[in-house]
Amino acid sequence: MLSPTPLASRSPAEWRAAIRTGQHVGHTSGLADRHVQGNVVVLPAAHADDFLRYCQRNPKPCPVLAVGEPGDPSLPTLAAGIDIRHDVPGYRVWRDGVLADETTDIAALWQDDFVAFVLGCSFSFEQALMDEGVAIRHVERGDNVAMFRTSIDTVAAGPFAGPLVVTMRPFVAADAIRAVQITSRYPAVHGAPVHLGDPALIGIPDITRPDYGDACEVMPDEVPVFWACGVTPQAALVNARLPLAITHAPGKMLITDLLNHQLAAF
Repeated sequence: MLSPTPLASRSPAEWRAAIRTGQHVGHTSGLADRHVQGNVVVLPAAHADDFLRYCQRNPKPCPVLAVGEPGDPSLPTLAAGIDIRHDVPGYRVWRDGVLADETTDIAALWQDDFVAFVLGCSFSFEQALMDEGVAIRHVERGDNVAMFRTSIDTVAAGPFAGPLVVTMRPFVAADAIRAVQITSRYPAVHGAPVHLGDPALIGIPDITRPDYGDACEVMPDEVPVFWACGVTPQAALVNARLPLAITHAPGKMLITDLLNHQLAAF
């Protein structure tokens, strides 16, 4: 049972307990201070090699943190006791490339040949930005980050292909420069931005209407800054048309025991 710890100081294990028991079903942005969160993809072992190659060819949106064994829901390199069937606050169920359902538990869907992938998430570098005094508006407001499909194609592998998905955070120019410098240290969680400035140049027609997450206003003195996003594989699953695959719901991540600073490259 989740202990009566203040929200800001709950451990990753306490948050996973809250998620597993249905006490928390919202987004995970800002939770488990300084701990790594991950995007989740679960698919049959027959497609795991192709998906791993897709991640290797697209390391900005798909940095691999862990890969499970076929049929095993645990991920011991990320935390003892993780069960990927229960420990994410929201899952998306894909059938033949179509979003068929959203749920808070996938135990009933689990198959003996399922392989779980966990990919790095931008929530990790957000802590590094805030530690350096760079304010992040959606975190301050308790919102989910704004996410957009772009016109940039990823590199295909087997049946996996599709557009790059990005997250957006607005900054004044000085903070945008600092954000590039800071996030460059974290290639395991998307690294440096892929674009700054005019969203139309990467195929985003309306910055006020994200494809996923919550809208975030860009003030007249601010520059929108875009990072590769771990929702990208969800677009690839549409093209792959696997009979069954499962992902996290956007913004609802797996909270691990790893510390963000452990992923810093320098």
